[in-house]
Amino acid sequence: MAAESNAHPASHEVWLIRHGETEWSRSGQHTGRTDIGLTARGREQAQALAKPLAAQHFDAVLASPMSRAIETCKLAGLGERVKISADLHEWNYGVYEGRKTADIRQSEPDWSVWHSAIPEGENLAQIEARARGVVDSLLTMLGDGGRIAVFSHAHFLRVLAGCWIGDSAALGAHLYLDTASVSILGFDRENRAIRRWNAKPEGCE
Repeated sequence: MAAESNAHPASHEVWLIRHGETEWSRSGQHTGRTDIGLTARGREQAQALAKPLAAQHFDAVLASPMSRAIETCKLAGLGERVKISADLHEWNYGVYEGRKTADIRQSEPDWSVWHSAIPEGENLAQIEARARGVVDSLLTMLGDGGRIAVFSHAHFLRVLAGCWIGDSAALGAHLYLDTASVSILGFDRENRAIRRWNAKPEGCE
């Protein structure tokens, strides 16, 4: 793609912002399609994002339809420009929704979202296909240059980053994300790259 091969690293960026803390993110429960809101701490984390995000110009702002992502976007100061995208939903955990990995492994010792079947939800191939579609859309939106903010969820953003750098959702297993963290996808010359990962603004510790 010509836009990629000629891109200056700083002229094409996708900022990935994970939503602030929820009760389930704090407890370690898998939170896919359950629409759970931010905790008081999660709202404080989201507000702490406002300062670093205000220092940047974003050509587009996208968010998952879940209230935790939308609320984070609004508290971070970008709510007036946000466009909701169903493609940014968290992984659909199916029958494992609301459960912790440790609890699941009591009956399924080798279980992992990264390689196990997800009854009534999305398997790795399905979420990879969704994330690849998002990557294609982001590249089109970036065009000859620009910066896009994406407010979404831990597992999906990890999958998205894996597809950005290697067309592989499985790479996301090696990328950890905190709540209210900021990561930046971009380029190293013609190569898609992770330029920053899991940065936490002051006040989000």
